Amino acid sequence: MNYLSHIYLSGDSEEIMLGNFIGDFVKGKQFMRFPTEVAKGILLHRQIDLFTDSHILVIECIKKLRPGFGKYSGIVIDIFLDHFLAVNWHYYSYEKLPSFTKRFHAVLLSYFFQLPSQVKMFLPFLIQNKRLQSYVSFEGIEKTLSIMVSRTSLPSETEFAMKILEDEYVFFDRAFNQFFPEMIHFVEAKGDFKISRPNLAQKY
Repeated sequence: MNYLSHIYLSGDSEEIMLGNFIGDFVKGKQFMRFPTEVAKGILLHRQIDLFTDSHILVIECIKKLRPGFGKYSGIVIDIFLDHFLAVNWHYYSYEKLPSFTKRFHAVLLSYFFQLPSQVKMFLPFLIQNKRLQSYVSFEGIEKTLSIMVSRTSLPSETEFAMKILEDEYVFFDRAFNQFFPEMIHFVEAKGDFKISRPNLAQKY
C-alpha cells in the first residue's frame, strides 16, 4: 500500500495516521523513540505491508508488471492500489477525498517536528502538488512514477506501467475491491479500532 491507503487505514487517530504515514522511514527499533500512539501507527504500517505483500490477489497483480519492473513490481502496484482507493473512495469513506487529504496535511504540519528528516524534505512538494489526491488520475500516477524513476532505482518503464494499467484496468479494479475490505477487517482487528465507512454493497 502507498501513502493514501496507509493514512486511510489508520482510523480517526491523528497520531496513528502520522505513524502509519512515516512507517517506511523508521527502521528497526527506532519506533521506540516516538510517542506510544505514533509508534503504534509505525508498527501497524509494517503489518499492513506484510498482509499486502502476501495476499494472493496482490501477488497476481504484481505478476502483470514483472516483465518491466522485476523485483520492483510491488512498488508500482502500491501506487496502483492508491489509485483504486481514490477512484472508489465513495465506497470506503463518508468524507470527500479533497477534504480528507487537506485534513491530513494539517496533521503533518502540526506534528512537523516529529517527522523524519526525509519526510520534512518532501512535505512541501506533497502538499503543494496535492499528491495524495493526484493518484485519482492517470496523469497523477504517471507523474509519480516519473519522479520515482528520477530519484530511486525504479526502472525507467513508466510507459509500460501505464499501458498495463490501461489494458488490465478491470482486473486491477476487481482485485482491489475484493482485497481491500479484507485489509480493512485485518487492520480493525490488529489496531483495535473501527474505520467508519458507508454501508454500501461491495462493488464486486
